[in-house]
Amino acid sequence: MIKETQKTIVSSWNEWDPLKHVIVGRADGTMIQAPEIAVQREWPEQGYTGGKYGPYPKEMIDKANEQMDNFASMLEKRGIRVDRPTPIDFSQKVQTPDWEQDSMFGCMPPRDLLLTIGNEMLEATMSYRSRWFEYLCFRPLLEKYFEEDPNFKWEAAPKPRLSEKTYKKGFWEKWNTLSEEEKWEESTKSEWIPTEVEPLFDAADVVRCGKDLFVQKSMVTNQSGIDWLQRHYPDHRVHTVRYKELLPWHMDTTIVPLRPGLVMFNPGRPALEPQREFFEKNNWKILEAPKSVLTKKRPMTFCSIWLNINLLVLDPKTVCVEASETPVIELLDKNGFEVIPVPFYEVSPFGGGLHCGTADVYREGTFEDYFPKQMSGF
Repeated sequence: MIKETQKTIVSSWNEWDPLKHVIVGRADGTMIQAPEIAVQREWPEQGYTGGKYGPYPKEMIDKANEQMDNFASMLEKRGIRVDRPTPIDFSQKVQTPDWEQDSMFGCMPPRDLLLTIGNEMLEATMSYRSRWFEYLCFRPLLEKYFEEDPNFKWEAAPKPRLSEKTYKKGFWEKWNTLSEEEKWEESTKSEWIPTEVEPLFDAADVVRCGKDLFVQKSMVTNQSGIDWLQRHYPDHRVHTVRYKELLPWHMDTTIVPLRPGLVMFNPGRPALEPQREFFEKNNWKILEAPKSVLTKKRPMTFCSIWLNINLLVLDPKTVCVEASETPVIELLDKNGFEVIPVPFYEVSPFGGGLHCGTADVYREGTFEDYFPKQMSGF
């Protein structure tokens, strides 16, 4: 609940300035999505094959909510204001004039939908039909922020039609016939399922570093979406980044800025653009992320095995990390951080880790240029 005595200020320029106000998601009512062109969930061990869909088991939802509630309580004890979305009935069928979809998804990962740049919060386009209406869960909060903060800019990117023209015809049929070697070869082309007929992007495909925004071309973000972001933020430098990765989804387990001059890279995703050279040219130290303690994804989890580096930085000296991921904790401790271990892996089936499960509202700090040395072609 929002406390009436707390007036809102919306402002956040990067991933590391001192966090004072944040949104933490909820797992209530989350659905295993009904099949759609962009995605189909297949978990044979749990009986979800051939387009079967339905609500996540109540036991899983309860465990996830318990961890998120504990996380929210910890943040509040550190003086950080925490708001929560309002879940709706995600089991209902939804439609537009272009399509019908037999279920929605949920509202656990606010980071996917909400992009905070300065005093603006932008609702991303979203690229799955099952997530087209997800913004409704966050509207009560945005309405409150608009009422309380006279400088708050509330924006929404153009809602995509998500018609059949939005997706490459036969993408999955072709992909499923490829060998592992052929899939890796295809990944170097970064030609994923979205076409370029309309701008598409998820907010979690944007990594914020002051004046520079790094945006990944992925399964949910196309070049048209990246171009739209550059036009929308003319005072920023928007960099298109690509990686050799099978079916890339979001950016926040790939480039993880920790504070000015220090970034963590995912060694399992070789860059197809000169990111490393760009950071080194600007005197940033690069940490190589250790592998997860997990050897396989948790049941009914569609997120990457690299959620071990899906971190929430509270300030340049303090970072929250999944409690079981000792290698990451030790690496950050050696680099001068107070590391707060947070049990969060029960949340992973609902859309991600500590970064995914939050969205910035206010971080202290100003608009800065952390990369004065630019490179042509990037």
